[in-house]
Amino acid sequence: MTGYPDRHPSPPEEPPRAPNARPRPGPALSTAAHGPARSSRDRRTGTPPARASWWSGVLVGVGVAAFVDETVFHQLLHWHHFYDRSTPEAGLVSDGVFHAVGWFAVVAGLFWFAALRRRAELVTARWVGGLLVGTGAFQLYDGTVQHKLLGLHQIRYDVALLPYDLTWNLVAVALLVAGVLVARRDRRPAPAGPGS
Repeated sequence: MTGYPDRHPSPPEEPPRAPNARPRPGPALSTAAHGPARSSRDRRTGTPPARASWWSGVLVGVGVAAFVDETVFHQLLHWHHFYDRSTPEAGLVSDGVFHAVGWFAVVAGLFWFAALRRRAELVTARWVGGLLVGTGAFQLYDGTVQHKLLGLHQIRYDVALLPYDLTWNLVAVALLVAGVLVARRDRRPAPAGPGS
């Protein structure tokens, strides 16, 4: 002790933390000055945020289309099952598998959506465009490949199919066009990444 005031005082000590307290965010989580932080997944896959937002929306759109098809046309209207080339029991089982796959797509897309939101990387126009494109693409695939090429089922039975097929596929095309137009509203260049 010299008796002189300390010219380089030590920084104040942090108050003690509760045993179960959440860790305080460090400088690496700050995005205000250095832009959004990229996660380890982004470094591994090199997926730019705009592209990730697009594919997240597509996954949710596919799941939503499957949900509407299953709920409205399979369960409420009883117009068809997913697989109508066997017994009704087999058709019910195919409906269950179809419903599960659709919800897996929704859950995967929403997890991706939440990660993008958490990192402040979600590009809303790309996500909404992807949602519409995913819905339309699934419906068009269903109306052309599954209905006509594979013959897994038809929209209805014992009726004139042409009006139903036209409506089904034209709605799908309208959703696809709307999705592309919405996505093109975001004209910012996608950030450069290893995968771009």
